[in-house]
Amino acid sequence: MAKFDKFQVMAKIAAAPMVPVFYNKDVEVCKNVIKACYEGGVRAFEFTNRGDFAHEVFGELSKWANTECPELALGIGSVVDAPTAALYLQLGANFVVGPLFNPDVAVVCNRRCVTYCPGCLTPSEIGKAQEVGCDFTKVFPGDVVGTNLIKGLMAPMPWSKIMVTGGVAPEKENLEKWFAAGVFCVGMGSKLFPKDKVAAGDWQYITDKCKEALSYCKK
Repeated sequence: MAKFDKFQVMAKIAAAPMVPVFYNKDVEVCKNVIKACYEGGVRAFEFTNRGDFAHEVFGELSKWANTECPELALGIGSVVDAPTAALYLQLGANFVVGPLFNPDVAVVCNRRCVTYCPGCLTPSEIGKAQEVGCDFTKVFPGDVVGTNLIKGLMAPMPWSKIMVTGGVAPEKENLEKWFAAGVFCVGMGSKLFPKDKVAAGDWQYITDKCKEALSYCKK
């Protein structure tokens, strides 16, 4: 069962509006990355459902995070169908993210009071997601659609909460332009976790980058 309900998760993201996105088949690598982000101020972390037996890795991380990162909302990403969402909710996912919008996933999440963030690109998709109870929606890939899309969406639908992912970098200029466009939060993956830093076990680098990026986001 999720440790935090949808209202608590949304509050955590609003207070620290950067959601790291990460996958690795090695549980210990994942623990180190999550802990580094947590110490850097992150309070919502998305583990992606990308590899074989990813749910087994997530199950271990979920139990570990409950004690080692007690204020962290650990969510699952890359979810495209309701059965997968249900599996991860059983393993303790605190929120669900998908690359597309599937209303059946919303039904499963709403029943458990867990927030669902589907991938949407048009006002109609975002509107439909909002109608079935999605608290925020994801625009991906950010570096392709650009800030003008966000500005255009927010003008007639200012109540919308949008997370942009893809091409978001932990740099002042990059983050400032997204928040100026009106995003609710940003999702960040490879640019926050350079392969060489992860391979070298340079967890302090990740902690420092999270602190730096969050300082820009909060401004």
